[in-house]
Amino acid sequence: MPKEDNNNKQYTKEFKELVLKRLDPPKSESVPEISKELNIAKSTIYQWIRTNDKSKKQSIQTTNNKHSSKWSSEDKFQVVLETYTLTEEELSAYCRRKGIYVDEVKSWRYLCLKANATISKDPQKIENALKEEQQRNKDLEKELRRKEKALAETAALLVLRKKAQAIWGEPEDE
Repeated sequence: MPKEDNNNKQYTKEFKELVLKRLDPPKSESVPEISKELNIAKSTIYQWIRTNDKSKKQSIQTTNNKHSSKWSSEDKFQVVLETYTLTEEELSAYCRRKGIYVDEVKSWRYLCLKANATISKDPQKIENALKEEQQRNKDLEKELRRKEKALAETAALLVLRKKAQAIWGEPEDE
């Protein structure tokens, strides 16, 4: 991507943007890392940062503008992956670069490790409990139908009694 021009390397705008993008969160690679990898002078990269707009420059500095509580789950998981094998000193340096606390990373790591550690019950017990509940439900529905029929019968008898009284009147005592 760099173009050669009289011993001075000239870089395309797209290449500079790609390098500057690598400095942004969630990757937040350091200038020395990129400088060594791409064989570009650190001063050149710092010059690109200075010439870029101020909002871009602020997000590239050692702390993140975005508070870690607003990070996405993927970003937090990425941090856990990147820091899992680091020593305490390396972790501290990493956290300073990212603008986060070591305790946050440790809590994210703990949550990631416990994410799939749910306590599972014996499938046979669950199946038996389900069968019991289904039988209980069936019995309750049967009892409900019986009571509905009795209620309907009682209502019908009351209606017949009222009709009989309307037709023949009140029964007389003899």
